[in-house]
Amino acid sequence: MEFLVRSENRLPADTPAERRAELRAGERARAVELRADGVLKRLWRVPGRNATIGLYEAADPAALHDALMSLPMAPWLDVHVEALATHPQERT
Repeated sequence: MEFLVRSENRLPADTPAERRAELRAGERARAVELRADGVLKRLWRVPGRNATIGLYEAADPAALHDALMSLPMAPWLDVHVEALATHPQERT
């Protein structure tokens, strides 16, 4: 199943710079793993906001939830998920 995932990072502004850098590095490393596993297909930044839009693929919503909760920033992410279905025009 494919999912469109919109997330906004709500990490508190007073988080120490060292902790921010540590979380960002962990987030990048985990994203690389999710890409290698075929879970994270595409990722876009939302200009002007601390937000992303991602295309994910997982066996089911529970598997997607596990993948998203494995992100180091998960406790501070405001996440909205939309399950995607193939449009009839896309079928051959």
